[in-house]
Amino acid sequence: MSLLPESASFEELVQDYFLAVRGAGLMLSALDTELLTTWAREGVPFEVVAKGISRSAEKALWDARPGEPVLRSLRACRRQVESEIKKYRELAAGAGTEEASSPRRKRTRSWEETRHARLCTALEDLAGREEALAHRVRSLRITLLTHVPEEPAAMDAQEALAFLLLLRALPFTDRCALWREAMAASTEQQVMSPRARKVARRFRVLATVRRRLGMKEM
Repeated sequence: MSLLPESASFEELVQDYFLAVRGAGLMLSALDTELLTTWAREGVPFEVVAKGISRSAEKALWDARPGEPVLRSLRACRRQVESEIKKYRELAAGAGTEEASSPRRKRTRSWEETRHARLCTALEDLAGREEALAHRVRSLRITLLTHVPEEPAAMDAQEALAFLLLLRALPFTDRCALWREAMAASTEQQVMSPRARKVARRFRVLATVRRRLGMKEM
């Protein structure tokens, strides 16, 4: 989700992603920085927190006024982020406990496996609702989605690619309309770096595609 160098810290990654999705600002407030420090102590992957941020931003995106930031503060994402952290930790703990206690017991899905399963289920539902996309969904199931990513970053990449391929399967006029809609929702400022602009645009394109397809953030 981030284009910062691999050496970037957790805090840098989260701040970079939040400000890009928000579409405004150069740094976090003191209160937001304090909250970010708390999340850093949780020891979860950056992508888990980024997922909570994107969920919050996507919900707020369509209610924001033109030129208004999607999110006013990182604290506005707190509920969604901490929900993602809780789910990640519970799934990780459950998998470890079951492996140690009972080899015969059905293994708990990982965070990535849970997201992958939700994505596949949502795509099957989409194929049932939109016949024109059924072939593309079947193609995704036997190619891109045959492998379940083992890391959060890989899961993010797989999910994003799936939605972009669905976008390409839409008629040309629909694709153009979706692109215009995504760009119209943009709140990018001149002070944003090229990297931040790329992250912001990808977020808005994916959010617009999901909205068009009637699919929530996975």
